[in-house]
Amino acid sequence: MNTLLYDGSFDGLLTAIFEVFEYRFKDVEIVNGERFHQENIFAEIHEIITQNNKAERVLASLEQNIGKSGIHHLLKVFLSENPQMENLILAAVKQSIKYPKDNILQNFADNDILKISKICKSVDRERHRMTAFVRFEKMQDGVFFAKIEPDFNVIPLIRKHFKDRYQDQKWMIYDIRRNYGVLYDLKTCEFFYPEEKLDLNTYQQQFHDEEKRYQKLWQRYFTHTNIIERKNLKLHIQHVPRRYWKYLTEKW
Repeated sequence: MNTLLYDGSFDGLLTAIFEVFEYRFKDVEIVNGERFHQENIFAEIHEIITQNNKAERVLASLEQNIGKSGIHHLLKVFLSENPQMENLILAAVKQSIKYPKDNILQNFADNDILKISKICKSVDRERHRMTAFVRFEKMQDGVFFAKIEPDFNVIPLIRKHFKDRYQDQKWMIYDIRRNYGVLYDLKTCEFFYPEEKLDLNTYQQQFHDEEKRYQKLWQRYFTHTNIIERKNLKLHIQHVPRRYWKYLTEKW
């Protein structure tokens, strides 16, 4: 068994996949070096150094065989953080090379492709929920801030949605679980990676006075428009799962 350790980036994974073919590895697994724990003492360890030229060659081959939409599907698998995602993507690349004229991502008879399809649907569902349930809060510096904790790493998938929708105001979305986010400053929309995690116990002290008033008004409106006799908690949870409630102003 050959174990390829990469740096956890998408380009790093594509570099590892390139080297699978370059060195003609047969029995191989690709593992994020940060979460690697050697269990097989007979495995040969290969540390991958990310190389953009190798990653781009894999992307060019994939675009020719499965198109940009196919690459987007594999990116969603990568962002799912599924424990098997590296080797599922490797399996898809191998099939795209073996059957370059076939739409291999539609071959649901193949177990790996079926897993990829299911993962993509789950990631798409979470992406949609994030666009619906994100709540921005105005801070003292005028930036609108939102905290999220999605099941999957969907910030790269929702960045364009919010950039297109809120072009006239500064905003920031921060992923608590992964300790990074995206910041729009009216000119650029870039990822940021703070050295320390956000202190959720003190950040509310940075609220703008307007934000505090709006939150009270919204909570009051939500309470007064709620009709107790028509309350259907089961249906409500279907549409708004409980795990999102802690980030919704109306649920505080």
